[in-house]
Amino acid sequence: MIERYSRKELKRIWEDQNRYNIWLQIELAAAAAMEKFKIIPKGVVKKVKSKSKINVKKISKIEEKVRHDLIAFLTSVAEKTGKEGSFLHKGLTSSDVLDTCFNLQLRQSGLILLSDIEALLKSIKKQAVKHKHTLCIGRSHGIHAEPTTFGLKLLTFYEEFSRNYDRLDSAIKEISTCAISGAVGTFANVDPRIEKFVANKLKLKIEPISTQIIPRDRHAYFFSVLGIIASSMERFAVEIRHLQRTEVSEVQEFFKSKQMGSSAMPHKKNPVLSENLTGLARLIRASVIPALENVALWHERDISHSSVERNIGPDATITLDFALNRLNEIIKSMKISSKNMKRNLELTKGLLFSQRVLLELTSKGLKRQMAYKIVQKCAMKSLENNSSFYNSLLKDKKIMGKIPVNTLKKLFDFSYHTRKIDVIFKRILKR
Repeated sequence: MIERYSRKELKRIWEDQNRYNIWLQIELAAAAAMEKFKIIPKGVVKKVKSKSKINVKKISKIEEKVRHDLIAFLTSVAEKTGKEGSFLHKGLTSSDVLDTCFNLQLRQSGLILLSDIEALLKSIKKQAVKHKHTLCIGRSHGIHAEPTTFGLKLLTFYEEFSRNYDRLDSAIKEISTCAISGAVGTFANVDPRIEKFVANKLKLKIEPISTQIIPRDRHAYFFSVLGIIASSMERFAVEIRHLQRTEVSEVQEFFKSKQMGSSAMPHKKNPVLSENLTGLARLIRASVIPALENVALWHERDISHSSVERNIGPDATITLDFALNRLNEIIKSMKISSKNMKRNLELTKGLLFSQRVLLELTSKGLKRQMAYKIVQKCAMKSLENNSSFYNSLLKDKKIMGKIPVNTLKKLFDFSYHTRKIDVIFKRILKR
């Protein structure tokens, strides 16, 4: 991923230096097990540790000749460590190291993403509680529906990202496996005890059965979860974008004092950060289909998945890390206008209370279908004339024959729609 959308904490996980360090860690763990079980001479691990030094440029030069990254790595290590280095990789195959390493990198990335979501949840919760009773209009199909509160709107995102936290935690567990099973996964040339030793050393689970590679359904699950998180992030971003539209103006992204919104129009304040998140979400989701297609490999293995994972591993995790942090900054600093929310609530001149009138008529014995038609007729008249819905109801004899004026007035009460907000907040935040 380009520097513009990268944070160093996640980026360094996917750098060559970290990857080679993990390879060495795996090889040394396997060698330590072999020493323990008297498969190779004692002292190999100690000497290799003291003499080995990762030289990324050197490994790249060797790879240009041998056209195999792991062989280039082992050759580089052997050049520094002498005969002790030749005992590394005994009975192993490349995938044992590459797949175990890839899973470790995904776990390292996933743990950072978990902390990102944790920070995001704190910010959402703070704003949700603050605006628990801030009235605003709820919309369905983009059209005014009934009153809600901005806090409740935010609480839906809090619960969604709580689910995302659990999903990611599960996905990290799913890919935290280690395979040291040798060619075609039969353990013909490597003792299964070595796999168990390495797994314990790296705090991984053993892969119950591998076919020289770790099954890619695990990775498909991991990247699918990243795609779901990206979609949740986009839902939040799209909500902010809609609420920032000029004719709505209920929420705005923070706008710095020297920031410029348009090269041509000095008055513009555009929701560029939220729009950016929509774009980044598309990129993250783009990794899901290739990850799913990686599941179906030829026989015990092929390498059609390799080029895919070298791209989507870093790109999807780095991008999501950046995006989650950007969303967190937006949430913490967004400008919320309760004044404009109130203005928009009054925009349709009482139409948002139509269901209450409908229900009141049915409670007075009028059939629902008939009551609906009567209320709808008054509502359409009010909408067309941009006039008071309440006054329109007062002029309808059928309605006034069923509902006294004092009762009708009480139906136009905002607090009716918010009286159970506390129940929902307790349901979500008590956990």
